[in-house]
Amino acid sequence: MTYTLNAAHLYGDLMNTYGDIGNILAMRYYAKAVDATINVDLVSLDDEFDPDTYDFALFGGGQDYEQTIVSKDLQTKKAALTAYIEAGGPCLAICGGFQMLGHYYIGANGEKIAGIGALDHYTLSQDNHRFIGNITIKNAETGQTYYGFENHNGTTFLGKGERPLGEVLQGNGNNGQDKSEGVIYKNTFGSYFHGPILARNEALAKRILKLALQRKYPDADFSALDELHEDLTKNVVIKP
Repeated sequence: MTYTLNAAHLYGDLMNTYGDIGNILAMRYYAKAVDATINVDLVSLDDEFDPDTYDFALFGGGQDYEQTIVSKDLQTKKAALTAYIEAGGPCLAICGGFQMLGHYYIGANGEKIAGIGALDHYTLSQDNHRFIGNITIKNAETGQTYYGFENHNGTTFLGKGERPLGEVLQGNGNNGQDKSEGVIYKNTFGSYFHGPILARNEALAKRILKLALQRKYPDADFSALDELHEDLTKNVVIKP
């Protein structure tokens, strides 16, 4: 049997500064192990987001100018995105996308930019400083270690119902204070990891992919994913 997932790349034409589309390409690679394909729609300005259409959503990062534009349009999708997240729809939000799923973030010039409050975090700004460098975290639930690169001015503080993607072992993470990095809320994952995160962290890629597949095909067996071990950063070339 062949399986199909429909993915929404939210504002992929504006919020893809760090090659975040690579996260979907990594998932496509792993999906082949269980005869699954992933179709991708760009959902951008003035487009509708239908929570019943999509099995996975990617929300990447961008510069402040693009995020200001996206913030305004995002309010028109607030109800649909919140419904999708609350229903357990798998989502990966990176940097600016992570910030805008929360209540608000403060831009580099001090302006308050609205999120949609689908998650209960908020983001402040640092004065003339950024968190830049390699980062390593450990997920408390699985014991898995994730590796990445962070580059952000924002400092994010998690809220009700949220838990971190991992505890910081090296680097700064969400805010440089509480050793949290990223967020998990239901089946939504957020992070400041660029790179992209799923190409470098096979276990996380397969975790999110299985969530999407099992949600759509609850009676299918996707154990073959657990037996697949590839390092996409070394020996695999992914083609869209």
